[in-house]
Amino acid sequence: MRSPLTLSRRQWLAGSACGFGALALRDLAQAAESPLATRAAHQIVRAKRVIFLFIQGGPSQMDLFDSKEFIQRKHGQTIESPLAKNVLQVGTDKFLALGTSVPIRPRGESGMLISDLMPHLASVADDICLLRGMNADNPQHMPAELQLHTGALNDVRPSMGSWISYGLGTENRNLPSFITINPHADVRYYGSAWLPAAHQGTRLVAPLDDKTSPIENLRDLSPNADVQRERIALMQKMNRRLVGRLEQDAAMEGMIESMELAFRMQTTTPALVDLSRESAATLSLYGIGTKETERHGRACLLARKLSEAGVRFVQVTMGGWDHHGDIRGALPNLCRQTDQPVAALLTDLKQRGLLDETLVVWSGEFGRTPWSQDLSGTAPIEKHGREHQPESFCAWMAGGGVKGGLTYGETDEMGYRVVAGKVHIHDLHATMLHQLGLDHTRLTWSHLGRDFRLTDVHGSVVKEILA
Repeated sequence: MRSPLTLSRRQWLAGSACGFGALALRDLAQAAESPLATRAAHQIVRAKRVIFLFIQGGPSQMDLFDSKEFIQRKHGQTIESPLAKNVLQVGTDKFLALGTSVPIRPRGESGMLISDLMPHLASVADDICLLRGMNADNPQHMPAELQLHTGALNDVRPSMGSWISYGLGTENRNLPSFITINPHADVRYYGSAWLPAAHQGTRLVAPLDDKTSPIENLRDLSPNADVQRERIALMQKMNRRLVGRLEQDAAMEGMIESMELAFRMQTTTPALVDLSRESAATLSLYGIGTKETERHGRACLLARKLSEAGVRFVQVTMGGWDHHGDIRGALPNLCRQTDQPVAALLTDLKQRGLLDETLVVWSGEFGRTPWSQDLSGTAPIEKHGREHQPESFCAWMAGGGVKGGLTYGETDEMGYRVVAGKVHIHDLHATMLHQLGLDHTRLTWSHLGRDFRLTDVHGSVVKEILA
C-alpha cells in the first residue's frame, strides 16, 4: 500500500540534506520513542490546538487594518523616504503616498479598525486580537515565508506544526497531528527536517467538488479491510526486520509509524473529509456553493472538521496577496474570496464551543509599504501597487486564551516603523507555544551537537495580549 504520509523523493532529499543520515546518538534515542504519543505540557494549557491561516504574499495592513491620516492627506504626493540611501526598491523612486480607497472603520464594542473590504471579519471583531506591530527580518518572499513557518531565514528546520506535534503528540491516533491544506510547493514550510518523519505535515488539497478525495491515496483499493490488514502486517514485518538489522534508522522507524497511521486513516478519514454530509446552513455559512468563496470556504470548513477531530495543527494557505500593481483593483477580489470563509471559521468554532480551546492565527510573511509602487513607470497612481514591508505589518489571533477585541501595537504616522507593542515572528511563535502549554525555551531537539528550538535563541511571550 502506498501511504498518504509517504515521503516523496523530493521530501526525502530535503530531509537527507538536513541530517537524516547523520543523526547523533541522542537523536536516535529520541527518534526511537513513539513519535505521536501524547505528551504532557510544560505549564497551564490555554489552547489544545492551532489553526494557522497563512495569507501568502503580504496582505496590505494599510488597506485592511492600519490606514494613516498622514498618508491619506498626502495621497499622490511625494513623501520623504525612510529607507537608507543604498536601499533599492524597484518602481518606488518617486515615493508617492498611496492612500486607501475603501474606508476603515471602528467595529464592534471594541472599536477595532477593520476595512469595509472585510465586512464578515468586522462582524466578529470582538473575538479577535489585532497585532498591528508585527515585525520580520527579510523583505523577500522566500526567506520571510521560511521564517514565519520555521523560525529560520535560510536553513532547513522543522516547521512550527512539526514542533507542536513533537511537543504534544496527537489527540487522535487515527489522524496525523499536523495537516496542511492547499500547501505551498516548498516542503520546508510543513516539513519535519530532523525531527521524526511522523511530525511532518500531511498534504491536503481542498477539492472544488464532493467527488474528489482531498488526501492522495486516502481511499483503499483493497477488496476489504482484512486483506489490507494482512498486506500491512507483511510490509511492517519486513520493515521491522530491516530496522533490527540496522539497529537504528530514524527514517525507517518513521515509515513504520506512517504506514500504521495510513491504514487507520483509510478506514476513518474518508467520512471526516466528506463535506456533502454537512448541513445546508453550514455550507452556506462558509460560502460553499458560491463561486468566489467555494475554494477557501471548503478549506476553512475542512480545517474546522479536522481540528474538531483532534488534529493538533491545521494550516490553510491562501495565496495571491503580492500586490505590486493595481492593489486597488486586486485586493477587493481577494477579500471577497476569503473574508466570509475566515469569519465563518471563527463563528462555527464559537458556536460549537471550540474557540476557547482552539488558537486561530491569521498572518502573512510581511506587509506592504505606505508608498506606492509602479513597475511600469507610467501607470496612474490609481493603478499602483505597494512594495514589501517587513518593518511593520498586521496579524491577528483569536480564541485559545488571547484577549478578543484588543488592538495591540502602534506604528508611526507613516505606517512604517513600530513605535509601541512590537511583536517579532519569534515572539509570535513563543506566544503560540505558550498558549499550548509549551515553554519555547524547553521545547528543544538535539541535532549534530546542538540543541535547536523553533525560536532559536530569541522570542518572548507577548503577555499583554493574553486573557
